[in-house]
Amino acid sequence: MNKKIKQEARQLQQELNHHSHRYHVLDDPVISDYEYDMMLKRLIEIEEQYPELSTPDSPTKRIGAPPLDSFETAAHSIPMLSLDNAFDDADIRNFHKRSVKSLGPDDILYTAEPKLDGVAVELRYENGVLVQATTRGDGTTGEVITENVRTIRSVPLTLFSKEDQVPSLLEVRGEVIIHKADFDALNQKRLEQGEPVFANPRNAAAGSLRQLDSKVTATRPLNIFVYGAGLAQGINFKSQSRMLSILKSLGFPINPLIQTSISLEMVLSFYKELEKLRESLDYEIDGMVVKVDDITLQKALGEKIKSPRWAIAYKFPAQQKTTVINDIQVQVGRTGTLTPVAILEPVSIGGVVVSRATLHNKDEILRKDIRIGDTALVMRAGDVIPKVVQVIVSKRKGDEIAFKMPEICPVCKSRIQKLENEAAVKCINASCQAQFKERIKHFVSKKGFDIEGLGKKSVDQLVDERLLHSFADLFSLKNEILASLDRMGEKSADNLVAAIEKSKDVSLRRFIFALGIDHTGENAANLISEHFPTIEDMMDAGKEELENIHGVGEKTALAVTRFFQSRENRQIIELILASGVTPHNKRKIMDAAQDSIFLNKKLVLTGKLETFTRSEAKKKLEALGAKVTSSVSSKTDFLVAGKEAGSKLAKAKNLNIEIIDEAELNKMLQ
Repeated sequence: MNKKIKQEARQLQQELNHHSHRYHVLDDPVISDYEYDMMLKRLIEIEEQYPELSTPDSPTKRIGAPPLDSFETAAHSIPMLSLDNAFDDADIRNFHKRSVKSLGPDDILYTAEPKLDGVAVELRYENGVLVQATTRGDGTTGEVITENVRTIRSVPLTLFSKEDQVPSLLEVRGEVIIHKADFDALNQKRLEQGEPVFANPRNAAAGSLRQLDSKVTATRPLNIFVYGAGLAQGINFKSQSRMLSILKSLGFPINPLIQTSISLEMVLSFYKELEKLRESLDYEIDGMVVKVDDITLQKALGEKIKSPRWAIAYKFPAQQKTTVINDIQVQVGRTGTLTPVAILEPVSIGGVVVSRATLHNKDEILRKDIRIGDTALVMRAGDVIPKVVQVIVSKRKGDEIAFKMPEICPVCKSRIQKLENEAAVKCINASCQAQFKERIKHFVSKKGFDIEGLGKKSVDQLVDERLLHSFADLFSLKNEILASLDRMGEKSADNLVAAIEKSKDVSLRRFIFALGIDHTGENAANLISEHFPTIEDMMDAGKEELENIHGVGEKTALAVTRFFQSRENRQIIELILASGVTPHNKRKIMDAAQDSIFLNKKLVLTGKLETFTRSEAKKKLEALGAKVTSSVSSKTDFLVAGKEAGSKLAKAKNLNIEIIDEAELNKMLQ
């Protein structure tokens, strides 16, 4: 390769990035599509002949990379918190009053922006180059979707700067969306190809970002607006408005409707303006986000467990439609609570077909006088389960049927019990199959062990076939048994066993949540996991110690204590741990890893190790802040080579990656 080819490749990369930004972000192209395509074609030819010239910010990365086997996960440096909701002007005024009470002056200025109905992502740039993209996930940890995000034309692969100065590290947060016209065109194309259509733009965006094959993502019309930053080094933001201005100068698309440095009254006025604009916009919004503009004031206000005190989402009124209640059925939840559910004549609300709505309990049905056969007004707000707002009495014909709560469990036929001082009724049979199915579904859910491929139907089948009797049985499922089940097959069975094996590396927070202890939701699990380093410490804790954890109430402390006082529950947890499940506490890990040579380094293990197994080595390295991956790439920092190391060792040598043997690894670990 001569110097001329090298210069041509770099010049093409820079020019194509420049023209992509002008076209997709500024909407101001200065060359034709044909000229752009010819330049890109030439760059592809060069990089195919000289792969070493393909840089992380090369526009050829937008075409897509080889398919992944699965998504890795990564922790957010700063949690991506959710927002509290406001539903009227009074809620916003109360938000302002709380801010004034904490800060003092009442002339606080705000930034107000459209609340985009898309998928939140975080983009990490090191020395101006995009190196990682993650989903929001649970707010603490997200899935790594870097190759997919690189295909989004409006995402800068390298940052722009007039002074040629970019921050050494910048984490940018934004919302990936699909414009309405692009969504309609995408669905039309899928119809023509005989594929199922997407329900709405948000679902289409989410599905596109979770493709293991980024070449598929590259065919989807994804776009992005950025709205904030996480960790930043080498750059200082004094206000939200200044942050947006700097992000725009670095090449990021900023929503043009955002209002900056405005008073409370201007915020309320802008909300009404946005509400009128909503239908005419070419992308979906479901409200407005209000943020205290001054970042020093943001820091002074701080955060709660789930949400910042300096920002709030002012939601648009929930969308409502009328439909007919064809039936009322009772479902049994994981704690035994019987919940009546309205079976509706299917109706589309906000782009989603709704056929069921919760009726909460018997008292709610009596209060609203809901009957089978009624025409009712049904509401769906965001991701909230649809509910019946009211029945339209004037449309009654006289043949509507009043609902009666069953006196026995509809699943196991055991007697039910009304709880004291509560509207709920419960099946008190601990062996009720419906409860067990729901507990398993909760255990394997995304916020629990997150076992991909173990959906509702699979859980129902495993329980019905008597293959599951406790949580622990999940970790002893074998390929051959699973492959013999209906609709499973060998490949699906292999994938499920692999997903179960992968789930064994779980955070303590998720482990606690997955157990489904009464009054112990996501927040409580998070608070408890921050207090106890291990699951064993938590199991041995008394009610008083739990109550002393800030934010944990008496009900939760009592429920947790009772759960672990049960010999059966403790035995199940011991079996889970014996199967290889290793709950870890990432916050504790990060504290221990601050001075580690492995902090934020990427390692690959290959060959046979004698001092410990590769699984044990992986745990030790991850405890020191390392990221252990399965394949060698130019981004790998170290290859740990045991005996009989093969192709990975050869590839690492070819890429000049630092190679360490087992003896060196032991020294470094110590």
